[in-house]
Amino acid sequence: MNKQLKYLAFDIEITRIMPEGVGDWSNYRPLGISCAATLPSDGKPELWYGKTNFGDYASQLSVKETKELVKHLQTRVEAGYMILTWNGLGFDFDILAEESGMHPTCKQLALEHTDMMFHVFCLKGYPLGLDKAAKGMGLAGKPPGITGEMAPRMWAEGRFQEVLDYVQQDVKTLLELAHAIDLERQLRWLSNSGRPQSLPLPSGWLTVKEAENLPLPDTSWMSNPWPRSKFTTWMEK
Repeated sequence: MNKQLKYLAFDIEITRIMPEGVGDWSNYRPLGISCAATLPSDGKPELWYGKTNFGDYASQLSVKETKELVKHLQTRVEAGYMILTWNGLGFDFDILAEESGMHPTCKQLALEHTDMMFHVFCLKGYPLGLDKAAKGMGLAGKPPGITGEMAPRMWAEGRFQEVLDYVQQDVKTLLELAHAIDLERQLRWLSNSGRPQSLPLPSGWLTVKEAENLPLPDTSWMSNPWPRSKFTTWMEK
């Protein structure tokens, strides 16, 4: 990937409070978007959240506000930025398509952006958490004491600034991770058992469209490997 390429890190948080331990959230849709953050590699973070008629925080972004977010992403891409996410293919853009009603646009943005987690998944056959990847590369990672699962409840409780700080830290981490791997051309992390792992990335990050064309990894050792379609099924609707 061209080192001169400008990045735009992107992340959303949902409003739906999920029951503890639920892995499949498809039965709980629509999920709503409480807030989002974008961070250009040559600029400052931009925060997106719903506002009431009185200018207060709203429970979630309206359809109009969500469309404005999609158009902002479009504009950035047209200006030469590469959108960066961690699981944006199977999560952020899926939800963005549903909430905005701009399915074709979100599909195109998803295919042409870089989902770092999906790239790793296509190479290894299993997903990797952003915090684990960041800390493996010597970065600060996510703020302590908050997880993505906690964010919807915190938003509902009116802890708006804490959630905004959390999503802002996520896009900062995304950008730092992308730059670190652009320099080292490898991803390092610790396995669940504490063993050092590394993944060479000699060509840097791939777009979703490019990663989909990678050969399937050997997952014969896994009892129930995920298919790539787990992340792309929403685009076929």
